[in-house]
Amino acid sequence: MSSLLPLIQNETIKVLKKKRFYVVLLILIVLIPVFTYAQMKIAQNNREKFNQDWRLELQQRITDIQNTLGSDRVPEEWKKYRRIMLQQLQYYLDHDVNPDEPNGVTFTRTFMDNAVTLFIPLLVMAIASDIVSSERSTGTIKMLLTRPVRRWKVLLSKWIVLMMFTGIIVILTALLAYLISGMVFGYGGWTFPIFTGFSLSGTEVNFDTVHIVPSWMYMLMQCGLIWFSSVVVAALGFMISVLVRSTAASIVTLMATLIAGSILYNMASSWPTAKYLFMLNLKLTDYLAGTPAPVEGMSLPFSLGVLAVWGIAGLFVAFRVFTKQDILN
Repeated sequence: MSSLLPLIQNETIKVLKKKRFYVVLLILIVLIPVFTYAQMKIAQNNREKFNQDWRLELQQRITDIQNTLGSDRVPEEWKKYRRIMLQQLQYYLDHDVNPDEPNGVTFTRTFMDNAVTLFIPLLVMAIASDIVSSERSTGTIKMLLTRPVRRWKVLLSKWIVLMMFTGIIVILTALLAYLISGMVFGYGGWTFPIFTGFSLSGTEVNFDTVHIVPSWMYMLMQCGLIWFSSVVVAALGFMISVLVRSTAASIVTLMATLIAGSILYNMASSWPTAKYLFMLNLKLTDYLAGTPAPVEGMSLPFSLGVLAVWGIAGLFVAFRVFTKQDILN
């Protein structure tokens, strides 16, 4: 353990010196205000249209969904999703709770839900994809491995630092989203009630297990699930960084995989075996909200298991290759 701590410290300094982390921070500082402004304009338009009555707005959304269900041009897969959404919105309306109460917490919760499959993984990828490959391309890995330290410890220190920065990215994303959006929507909403525990049976929603949790508890659960998804992405990026010498190739490989997964997410209902792909299981927060899974048979334990297998497999390959292969040439 004593020989590992200096390695962890050294790897942390390396990540900070590369300035990629600061680029990630800059991206968050630039883009979150853009999303906040867009949400503010939507909220203003809705207030003007519905005379600041959220019940009218919610009833209009329910009516719009009902109208689309009667259209032959809407695919059956989309109709299933909308039937479930319709029942959930009606549940909120019946219990006199506004699911989109305008405040910093609501914005942060919505932003994190939408960021889990692509935005946050891309930020994690910016650090994970070259944590090993950059040292191989520059040759600094040779100097590192000449030290009297076993290879697996060198790689373990990199993985620990990567997990640490993955957690920091998730926390920073949520914190900046709250701080920036709070300037527009206010910083309240921590005790606002959120319904969770929706269970699905075909196109019907079972409300027997639905219960109320405060927003702060929901966000803790949400960030925990997002962190787990991000760690799996980091593990796969870590593996690619070990396997591929070029930093550019490492980045492109993982980026293409994530983008393909976001496209496939809306098309996978007719491909049952797609549920074993890690990309389709990243959005763990959908299970909290009761959103239907993209493929029949998926559940929170299933997705956690699939992601765990992918993550463990990625780490196994990374450590196996790094400790056995002649990577000094």
